[in-house]
Order: sequence, then structure tokens, then C-alpha cells
Amino acid sequence: MSNGDKFSTPLGSSSRLLSSMARSSAIKRDSLQAELERDPQLSTSKRQQRTQAFSSHMAHASLERQLAAAQTAKLEVETKLREKELLVERLEGDRRWLAEREKEEREEKERERAEHLEEKRKAESELRLLRSTLLTLREQHVDLEEEHSTLSRSTAQTIATQKSQITTLTRQVSLLENELGEFKRISEERAHAFEELQAQFDALSAAQESFTLQNGQDEDWSVVREELHRQAQYMRQLESANAKMTTELNTLREKQTSVEVLKEQKRNLERKLRGADELREQVVKLEAELEAARKEREEWCVFVPSSAEPTTPSKTPVSVTQSLSSLRLAHARLMEEHGSNVALLRHREQEITELQTRDAEAQETLKELRAEIRALKDRVTRSEHKVTLAEREVSFLQAMVASYSAEETAHGEGKSEDETLKPMQQLETLVKDYKATVAALEKELQEMHDHPIVAEDLAAKHRLLAELEKERAAKEEAEKELKEAEEQTEKHLEQIEELEQTLFELRGEIGAGRHLPPGVRVLSLRDNPAQQWEDLSKAAMDRLRSENEALMKRLQELEESGVRGAGQDPNTEELVPRASWVAVNDDKLRLQEELKQKEKRLLRLQQVFAAKSAEFREAIASILGVKLAFYPNGQVRVTSQYDLNAAFVFQPNGQRENTKMQLVAQGDGGPEDLPQLMRYWVEQEQCIPGFMASITLECYEKNKMEREREHH
Repeated sequence: MSNGDKFSTPLGSSSRLLSSMARSSAIKRDSLQAELERDPQLSTSKRQQRTQAFSSHMAHASLERQLAAAQTAKLEVETKLREKELLVERLEGDRRWLAEREKEEREEKERERAEHLEEKRKAESELRLLRSTLLTLREQHVDLEEEHSTLSRSTAQTIATQKSQITTLTRQVSLLENELGEFKRISEERAHAFEELQAQFDALSAAQESFTLQNGQDEDWSVVREELHRQAQYMRQLESANAKMTTELNTLREKQTSVEVLKEQKRNLERKLRGADELREQVVKLEAELEAARKEREEWCVFVPSSAEPTTPSKTPVSVTQSLSSLRLAHARLMEEHGSNVALLRHREQEITELQTRDAEAQETLKELRAEIRALKDRVTRSEHKVTLAEREVSFLQAMVASYSAEETAHGEGKSEDETLKPMQQLETLVKDYKATVAALEKELQEMHDHPIVAEDLAAKHRLLAELEKERAAKEEAEKELKEAEEQTEKHLEQIEELEQTLFELRGEIGAGRHLPPGVRVLSLRDNPAQQWEDLSKAAMDRLRSENEALMKRLQELEESGVRGAGQDPNTEELVPRASWVAVNDDKLRLQEELKQKEKRLLRLQQVFAAKSAEFREAIASILGVKLAFYPNGQVRVTSQYDLNAAFVFQPNGQRENTKMQLVAQGDGGPEDLPQLMRYWVEQEQCIPGFMASITLECYEKNKMEREREHH
């Protein structure tokens, strides 16, 4: 059975089916059925046509599906290609950045080398300059030695003046010590006053903790305000005293500057004493010369009597004897001066050592004073900080009391008036007791300031201090309980914030459909599109992360190794990590393969286009009788097929929507009446097709006449 007869029905079965249907139903047969019954071959051909149409339709549908799948695959490949191009561009940018960094490092090294050479040249020039200055300084040293000999004469006078200055300095040091004792006494008094003020403030803060906002306590508030005003006035007095102490400290610093000046003068004296040592050496030399002269004189005196006769008078000249006597007198005077200078020098050295010890003691006392002043300042700042903290605590407790009273008024509407007044009365009595104790304490403090302390007052003071310690302990316990309550509230607030955050996150998870309630499992296929997409993205992210880590490691190595040497081979170091290079190389090979495929496609398209364009030109030449040549600049050269010298060049003029061709050049050939045709068709009518048709017609006639002439 053939392929076409696969779906055909045998004739007997069809006739029996039709006869049975005709017998079962009383419907009248039409002409088509009768024709089909008469011609079974026609019915089989119809069936074959229908099956062929159905198979062609199915093939067409499958081809469309394949085309759609190919288009989607093409789009995916194009997107991947764009992504890879972006990745390649980014890697190229990184490579360029690394190359720029290496270039910058190389330039930096060259610049540093040039700077080093410049510094070396400058150092050599400075060395030559220093040598020349050394010669000049040596000459100046000789001059200074000569000047030193003159200055040594004025050393005694300067020592005397320094002695007077040292006496004045000792007087100033004693005055400073007295002022230091006075400052210590003032600081102790102020410390006692500050402790008393702190005790008063603690008592007032304890009184204010139980204070409630009532309209009937204006009197109590006035007392508290007066007390606060008094304390503020006392604080202002303390501030003024502090300002006074700062001014005194400034004066002490000025005196310290004068002490520094005296130290500088002392150093000058020491330098001059070193010059006196040189004078001492000169005196020793003079003594040696004098001793040698004395020995010479004695020898001469011994030689003269032995050689001269006793009867003859001495032949020594008077000038020699006079000079000898003057030398003796000068020697005696020099010896006296030397002794006095040595004694004075020893005395001055002893005075200098004493002054140095006094100066060291004054420096130590000054350091102690500065430390005490710094400690006093720290205590004042700490006390001010405590006062501000106490004020904040008082305001906070007042707000708490106000809130508690508001809550009680809001929730305790059913309470009786006596029950609400009882705690208020207790608080009022407590405030009165505190006021009484504060007044008693102030009175005792005033009496203690007015009268000296005796043994009985000491016992009372100890009792008061014990009570004060008890009150402080109670206050500390209350503050501790309050702190614990605040910590608990903070913990509760943190728990509330954490629960709100978890609730917010759960809402986001539920809204996004990612939340899984407890006891619920989600089943999914192992190889599903979502999992594939996630695996691909994860692999890409892991690869990019590894490349990024390798690049960061390489960059760190380059930064640590510094600038590479100028003579080093740049290929010895691995500029790009291996993972990045492998990935880029794979992408490069894949892109090169795609580029080759696209170049092949482009080459095929170019070949097809060249063939089709040749067919198009041949069709134009055979239909219109002209040959066309298109140039890259948009110009078109039109040559008549009947006269190759009749060539015209047209150029588009205007926008793309309204493009008009403009005649820009022409050949040597053409009909004789070419100017008239150009004037009529191009200039007047502005119809290029009419002009070309006229040219073609004239050239055809001319060519035809030439051929007939050749035949005859």
C-alpha cells in the first residue's frame, strides 16, 4: 500500500457504511454524496489532499515553533554576549588601571631619582659653602678670642651684678613660698566650703525627691527658691574666687618666666666662668715665665759679682734696673690679683651651687603648686558635674512624681479623699522635717564658722557625720533601686524593639512568600529552572568573587613590593591573577569563535549582496538602458548603455524624507542638443527621469544610425 493510500477506506466497506446510514436515517442524499459514491477515486484524492494539507500545516507549526525557539536562543546568546563584552570591558579597564598604576610608580621612581640627584648636588654645594663658612668662622674665632681677653676684665663687674640679682631672686622665692602657703590655706578653706555645700545640696536633693506638685505648697517652694538662690550666690562667689586664683596663677606664670630669664643669665655666667678658666691658664703661663725670669736674674746676679772687681762700680745701666723694679712690682701686683681672683672665683662657685639648689627647690615647689592647682580645678569640675547631675535627677524625679500623680488621679477616681490626702500629708511632714534638719545643719555650720571647734563640738560633729552617712547610704540604696528599675525598663524596651524587628522581618518574608511556618515542608524537583538559575548565578558569583580576591591580593602585593626597578623585566611578575586570566582567555576564545562565525555570515551576506546587486544592475541596464555605479559618499554615476561617454554624476540634496538628486558632473559624450535638454528637463522641469529618458532615446537613435551606417 502506498503512502497516499494509507488513510483510504475500502470500497465495499464504504458502500456498506453508506447503505447502512441511508437505511438507518431517512435523510435525502445530496449530489456530492452521490458523486462520491459514483466515483470512489475522487473521494480518495480528496482525502489525500486533506491529509497532505494537515501534515503541511503541522510541519509549518513545528517550523514556527523551532523558529521561535531559535529566536529566543539567539536573544539569550546576544544577552550573554553583551554581558561578556561588558565583563571584557571591565577587565580591560582593570588592566589599564593596573598599567597606569605601574606607569605612575615608574614615573614616581624616576622623579625620586631626579630629586635624589638634585639633593645630592645641593648637598655638595652646601658642603662647599660650609667649608668656606668654616674658614670664616675660624677667622671669627680668632677675633672672638681677642675679644674674650677684653671681656674677661668685665667679668668681676657682671658677677657683682649677678650677685645682687640672685639676692632679689631669693627674696622673690621666699615671697612665692609665702604665697603658696596662703594659696594652700585658701584651697583648704574652699574645699571645706565645697564639702559643706555638697552636704547641703545632698540634703536639699533628698528633700526634693519627695516633693510633689501641689497648689498649696507655694510657701515651701519659696523657701526652696531662696535656698537655691543662696546656693547660686555662693557658687558665684566660688567662681569669682576661682577667677582670682586663675589671675594669681597667671602672675605666678609671669614670675616663672622671670625665673627662666634668670636661668639664662646664669648660663651666661657659666660661659663667662669657662672664659675665666682660660684666664687662669694664662696666669699660670705668666707665673711660669716670671719664675723663669727670676731664675735668670738670680743667675745673672751670681755671675756679675764673680766676674766684676770689688773696687770697680757696677756697670749695669739704670734703665735695666728700673725695668727690673717695675717687673717686680707688676709681678707682686699680679700675684695679689691672682689670689684675690681665685678666692672670689671659689666664693662665686659656692654661691652658684647654692643658687642652683634653691632654683631646683623652687622648681619643685612650682611643680607641686601646679599639681595642686590642677587637682583643685579637677575637684571644681567634678563638683560642677555632680551639681548638674543632681539637677537632672531632681528634674527627672519631679517629672516622675508628676506622672505618678497624674496616673493616680486618672486611675484612682474611686478612692476616697482621705486615702489620697494621707500620702500628701506624709510627704508634707517629711518635707518639713527635712527643712528643719537643713535649718539646724545650717545653723550649726554657721556657729562652727563663727566659733572655733572644741571637744564637745567634735562629738556633735561626729554624730552629725554619722547621721549624714546614714542618709547618704539610704540615698544610695534608693538610687540603686531606681537604677535597677531603669535597667529593667531598658531591657524590656530592647526586647520590645527586637520583637518588633522580628515581626517586621516576618511580615516581609510572608509578603514575599518565603516564610515557612513550623511543621510545613516545601517539596521541589532537584533539577528545576529556578534551581538551575540559582546554580548558574551562584557559580558566576563564586568565580567573580575568587577573581576579585585574586585581584585584591595582587594589588596588595604590588603595593607592598613598591616600585619595580627600571631594568627589571616586566614579564617576570604575574600582573593578572591566573583565575582571571583563564576566565578572560576562555571568554576571549569563545568570543573569537563567535566572531569567526559572524564574519563567515557577514562574508556570505556580502557575497549574496554582491550577487544580488550585480543582478540588480543588470536588470536596470536591460530594462532602463543605463548602468549605475554607487559611491561611498552617496553619489551615483549613471552611464548610458548606448553611449559610454554619456555619463552623469548625481548627488542627493536634502533630508532623507525629501531627497532630491542634483547633477554635479557629466562626461564628454552625449547628444548634440545636451545643453538644451539639461536646460529644459533639469532647470525648468526639474525632472531627472525625463532627462535620462531623453538622453537614452537620443543615444539609442545615435547608436542605431551608426550601426546602420556600418552595415551599409
